Amino acid sequence: MAGLKPDTPTPQSITVHGQSRVLEVSFADGAMFRIPFELMRIYSPSAEVQGHGPGQEVLQTGKRGVELDALDPVGNYAVQPRFSDGHDTGIFSWDYLYFLGSREKDLWAQYTARLQAAGVDRDAAMPVPAGHGCASH
Repeated sequence: MAGLKPDTPTPQSITVHGQSRVLEVSFADGAMFRIPFELMRIYSPSAEVQGHGPGQEVLQTGKRGVELDALDPVGNYAVQPRFSDGHDTGIFSWDYLYFLGSREKDLWAQYTARLQAAGVDRDAAMPVPAGHGCASH
């Protein structure tokens, strides 16, 4: 099984470039992508980021400097990154990595539009969710 879809190209190599903060993935079909950690983090397939249905996505901010602390294999179809901000619940299938790499330009444009629509800066700190505030108030 190459990925979640039967026609997904299989990765031939995956290299973490810590200094430039990109994940380099080469696929069997000859495609090679250098996916920024920030893009992976803001488009994490986790429920924490994507929500549990359409319209429940959580706009991620303040992730420009995020680093990849670990990258663990998940079966023969995915990897699970652990980011420096503690996020570690996204499972990135081969098809999802291919999607991120092949659509990077469009995804950045969508992200920028979402930031602008929300009136939020890319580098703003993430707001604390309701009910998760400091108990000292």
